[in-house]
Amino acid sequence: MQRRNFNKMLALGPALLGVNTLQANENNNFYCKPKMIKPPALQKGDTVALVSPASPINPEKFSFAISNLENMGLKPKYTNAVFNKTGYLAGTDDERIQDFHNMIADPEVKAIWCLRGGYGCTRILPKLDYNLIKKNPKIIIGYSDITALILGIHSQTGLIGFHGPVAISEVFTPFSSSQAEAVLFGKSSIPHVIPYQIQSVEKYAAGQEPYIINSGKATGALLGGNLSLLVCLPGTKYAPSYKDKIVFIEDVGEKPYRIDRMLTFLLESTDINKASGIVLGVFNDCDTTDPESSLTLKEVLTDRLGPLNIPCFYGFTFGHVSDICTFPMGIDAEMNTSDMTVSLLEQSVKI
Repeated sequence: MQRRNFNKMLALGPALLGVNTLQANENNNFYCKPKMIKPPALQKGDTVALVSPASPINPEKFSFAISNLENMGLKPKYTNAVFNKTGYLAGTDDERIQDFHNMIADPEVKAIWCLRGGYGCTRILPKLDYNLIKKNPKIIIGYSDITALILGIHSQTGLIGFHGPVAISEVFTPFSSSQAEAVLFGKSSIPHVIPYQIQSVEKYAAGQEPYIINSGKATGALLGGNLSLLVCLPGTKYAPSYKDKIVFIEDVGEKPYRIDRMLTFLLESTDINKASGIVLGVFNDCDTTDPESSLTLKEVLTDRLGPLNIPCFYGFTFGHVSDICTFPMGIDAEMNTSDMTVSLLEQSVKI
């Protein structure tokens, strides 16, 4: 083959494969970003599946999940698989995947509500049937370890997932319920303003009060979740791009040096420095008990994120706390540090 023709084929290779070279990620792996899919909105009386894709649940607390869904006018559906236990997992990978797939394929089920986080979702991402999920788009909601499930599915299918309360949480607060209903039922007018819950401050420990790191407004698609899970995805095909996004982050039970390490990793391994803005939730139980020998949580967050010079504030109403807003992954939003609000600029469900 002549060198000229060979070079021409190299140049045209991505185009011949139907790949947009502008969508190549920084490690030279080509990918086609899937078209965004909005799941159908929930209605009163709909059947919602309860699943355990991560760690095992406490059976004594299972009644909370039933009550939380019934209080929203929904009909819970589940199998005995939700009570499985294999060490720190809610059953084997295959058991958790099978139950999840069955609920995705079940025409009676209109949404899937994860019972709890913990650990285990990253293990099942390679074995999920993404074609099945894409053909049966449904609301999938949860937080903590469920971050990986939602982001993984979003990256492979374009399906909007929901970072919100897990079902087994003790009775949903009025704020958590109202915010979930507004988003999942498509009840809210657009823009839907998610306010900072000022009364929540009374529940937070000293040092967890809200503060601004960089002032300003920003718009972009919402993306993020639990920090410990966000640092597990770079280098995989499930890793998101943070460019031009509003990134929301929270964590629990991590000391300041570990928060420092994880943020430093994200800064070095991803394009989070190109985000439009960052909304930090409540990092519950993450501050030092010995400020003489450690940076405080606030010092770490300010040191790592302040130099980005993009709007950023701490203490918004999500994380491992009682009042939890529901963030739809991939939906355009606006953040405003002056009044500490996040506004959804479009419906996240198909009405």
